[in-house]
Amino acid sequence: MTMQVVVWGWSEILWVSLIGFALVFVLLVALIFIMKAFGACFRTRTAVCGKKSVAPQPMISQEEIAAIATALKIYKSVLHDRESEVVTILSIKRAYSPWNSKIHGLTQLPDRK
Repeated sequence: MTMQVVVWGWSEILWVSLIGFALVFVLLVALIFIMKAFGACFRTRTAVCGKKSVAPQPMISQEEIAAIATALKIYKSVLHDRESEVVTILSIKRAYSPWNSKIHGLTQLPDRK
């Protein structure tokens, strides 16, 4: 089995490039038209199907809303642990340590003569 080597010249490379760019451009334009067709199809479908008569929903009274809000508040408070809600801040005086000294991080100025 022998392999054939194809030597491509500049004219063949140019034609392949132009055909590739043209193919991408044509497919993008076709995709735009397909998307517009889908949009028109769904727009007409919702216009035809969207005109159904909808029964009015019964209104919820203020007492029912208050009862639901109270039940949710009780339910949420049971889920969480009781916390003391006291913040304690302890001030600890630490001795000098080179690890927490900021003076060692500064660059020394050179001596001017």
